Order: sequence, then structure tokens, then C-alpha cells
Amino acid sequence: MRKSPWAAPRPSLRLIHVWRRNLLVWRKLAVPSMLGNLADPLLYMFGLGYGLGRMLEDVGGMSYIAFLAAGVICSSTMMSASFEAMYSAFSRMHVQKTWDAILNAPLTLDDVLFGELVWAASKSFLSGCAVLIVAAVLGLIPSPLALAVIPLIFLTGLAFAGLGLIMTALSPSYDFFMYYFTLCVTPMMLLCGVFFPLYELPVAAQWAAQLLPLTHAVALARPLVSGEVPPAWALHIAVLALYAVASAYLALALSRRRLLT
Repeated sequence: MRKSPWAAPRPSLRLIHVWRRNLLVWRKLAVPSMLGNLADPLLYMFGLGYGLGRMLEDVGGMSYIAFLAAGVICSSTMMSASFEAMYSAFSRMHVQKTWDAILNAPLTLDDVLFGELVWAASKSFLSGCAVLIVAAVLGLIPSPLALAVIPLIFLTGLAFAGLGLIMTALSPSYDFFMYYFTLCVTPMMLLCGVFFPLYELPVAAQWAAQLLPLTHAVALARPLVSGEVPPAWALHIAVLALYAVASAYLALALSRRRLLT
């Protein structure tokens, strides 16, 4: 009897082999991949941070480039996790049929999907940490409390990797992903406090932003980067964890329905 796509996830430690397989492939293109992931966030930091920042007063007690750096750490993590969980994972699932080949080994779809989830989060972790290191080199991080951003980057990567895998499970082609970027990723970049404080938005937009995961990532990262403990930190972590768990479960259920039924 075929089990329901909505049955509880049952991944095993064999997911590590999926993670390792993706790592070995990525190592061949690691340098251009990292440079590509760093290009956009560094352009934002230098172009807006130093360019626009010279025209602005301090924002929330921080220079604008320091304010921006904290947001860019989170947005870079979001973009990297999303691209890996959608374009790269879709290639392995649908175009290259890598998932089908792996399923001929003693691994389940649960192992494959959770391996992809952890891999996308790991790759986004490198991107977010790279931006954090650049910010530190530029002298934008005054406190060692910013080290707490490191686990936050991975949690943020898990949340957006899960959302990306949902799109992969639903997508008939690469073109489908443009809907997600246009309707979800771009609004989050603009509404979630990456480029300007949330309190500058209309009240309705502020409330809407509280429903988005990037808002909670930025709300944690920005105080930590400036050396302060974030207010309501437990709530922000809980929201990100909820997104990570719920999106992973939904992505698995949709992938089971697509590939196993």
C-alpha cells in the first residue's frame, strides 16, 4: 500500500550522502560560484552604502552602510538559498534526473529532499558568512556579539531553502520561478527592512512585513551586528524555525505527490 504524500517525514542520516554529492559537484565551480554570490550584495553595500550613505544621517544610531550591511547579510542568504533550492535542485530533479538515479540506491525521497534542503542552507551559509566577513574587514562590526549572526544565517538559509523546494516541487519549467522572485523575493527585499527601517513604511505594510521571514532575520541580525541583544529574539527565532519546518514538510509532501504517485 502506497503511503500518503502527507505522511510524517522520515529522513535518515543517509541524507549526508546527497549533501556530499552536491558538495563534490559544486567544488569544481566553487570560486566562480562564490564570486557570483558575492557580486550583488557587495554592489549594494558599496554602491548604496557609500554612495547614498554619504547623503544620509545615521539610521537607528548606525551609519547607513552598517545598517545596510546587516540587511544584506540576510538578503544574500535568502537569494543564495532560493537559487540553489530552485534552479539547481530543479535541474537535478527534472532535467538531469539525478534524483531518480539516487533513488535507485538505498535512499528514500525523504533523504534526497532533506539532503537538498541542508545543502541549499549550507551554500547560503557560505554566502551570508562571506558578507559578514567583508563587513568586519570594513570595520562595520564593533562587537563580538555579531558572531551570533552565524547560526542565524544557517537558520535563515533553511527557511528559504524550504520555500524554494516548494516551488521546485510545483514547477513545470525554469520560467515558473520568475513568479516566485517577482511576487515574493522582490517584495521581501523592499518591505523587510533591508534598505530602510520598517517604521518608515505605512502601518499596513509594517503589519504585512511581520508575516515575512526576512523581516525576522533582519530584526535579529541588525542589533547583533551593532553589539546589542535583539528585542523579542525568541519570537523572531520561532518564526524562522516555523517557516523552516513547515516549508520542509510541505516541500516533501509535494515532491512525494509529484514523483511517487
